[in-house]
Amino acid sequence: MTTIVASGARLDRLPICSFHRRLLWLIGAGLFLDGFEVYVAGGVIGLLIKTGWTDLASAGQFISAGVFGMVLGAALSGILGDRFGRRFSYQLNLLIFGLASFAAAAAPSMTYLVAARFVMGIGLGAEIVVGYATLIEYVPPTHRGRWGAGLSMFMNAALFISALTGYFVLPEIGWRPLFVAVGIAAMIVWYLRKGVPESPRWLESKGRNDEAERIVAGIEREAGVTTPLPVPAPAIATAAAGHPLWTRNMLARFAMGFALNIGGNAMVYGFIIWLPSFFVKQGLTITTSLGFTAIMSLGGPVGAGIGMLVADQYNRKRMIVGLSVLAALLGFIYPFAGSNELVALNGFALVTVIYVFVAIAWASYVPELFPTELRLRAAGTCNAVGRMGAVAMPFAVVPLFGSFGIVGVVALLGGILLIQAAIVAALGIETNQRSLEALAPTETDGTLPVSEPARIS
Repeated sequence: MTTIVASGARLDRLPICSFHRRLLWLIGAGLFLDGFEVYVAGGVIGLLIKTGWTDLASAGQFISAGVFGMVLGAALSGILGDRFGRRFSYQLNLLIFGLASFAAAAAPSMTYLVAARFVMGIGLGAEIVVGYATLIEYVPPTHRGRWGAGLSMFMNAALFISALTGYFVLPEIGWRPLFVAVGIAAMIVWYLRKGVPESPRWLESKGRNDEAERIVAGIEREAGVTTPLPVPAPAIATAAAGHPLWTRNMLARFAMGFALNIGGNAMVYGFIIWLPSFFVKQGLTITTSLGFTAIMSLGGPVGAGIGMLVADQYNRKRMIVGLSVLAALLGFIYPFAGSNELVALNGFALVTVIYVFVAIAWASYVPELFPTELRLRAAGTCNAVGRMGAVAMPFAVVPLFGSFGIVGVVALLGGILLIQAAIVAALGIETNQRSLEALAPTETDGTLPVSEPARIS
């Protein structure tokens, strides 16, 4: 007779302990390196344009190649993560990313650099999908939003660190040493993460109950739990349930996942990544443009910090809708700032709002929408669709900026954000403080009524 471990219910009732903190740091370190590589690209492009090594069109190819690689990486990580496990997927993607960073550092021409960027993108896209989805499978519902935002803090802090690096390092030593340093750091993190166990929720969904039991029991011991915790019958039942990927009751979940990933990627790859290049084209020196970017990018860690404070305190659906509308409004105001100081202040506020959104929507909300046995495939598909939109962003940004300046760019992005807000307002569910098993879609539709008693007590 098969024994149900009920790993989800048991993990949900554990106190936060050293295991959770260790997991946060190891996954967060990988995301920090990925974020650094993504965001430092803006400074690299600004330098390459300024020194004549490339032009704006080739810079667009560089960005799109990386994002196209992220599309492939996100899709593959979902398939591999649900088939072979979370641990297998996040170790493989970090290895790919680290080795490709070394190749980028040795690129003899822009063509080779674009090709290396594509391979790096495969690792980048995979890490983002697997990192967020893996963490929420361990953290109790009462802390899930805060810890997801904490994981986002690592990646968002990379925005500020990469901007500072671009300001102080790029003009002095160039871009190649940065890629070498990131590659070395990735290999170190890859080695340290070899000791992280597989997700017990995933193991149980595959019928590998003995392995799941050993891991859950080990975490319970580390948390100081010496007696079995009571597991409610509904939690046991839902833990063993299966859910096909493409069914009518999943459509609303995918619609929200697509919208949130398209909107977030549009802001990152249509605005934030291009800031140094916008400033250079408007006549600023590369040093001044990177300085402005550094000030504005401080909104990354500030936004993630705000996300940590509010993610478990308020309705996540309403926060996502409100943040989308607020970001659109700040974007519309941005081109009309009358001085450099106002530009920096408005830009800082806009970046902050964007990364509060990322901390809540990407780090927690999207992975929460899908059941364990298909969580990575579904989240990876949503991320891949969002990345496909990001691939097109440079080809929209360049002509819009050339014809209408920054006004044309923010008008496009504001419209995307308002559409995103409307979709989540119409289809969204509330996930705050609810177990992952209880959030699985019903057999009749894709929504979970907010009034359903699925909270953890």
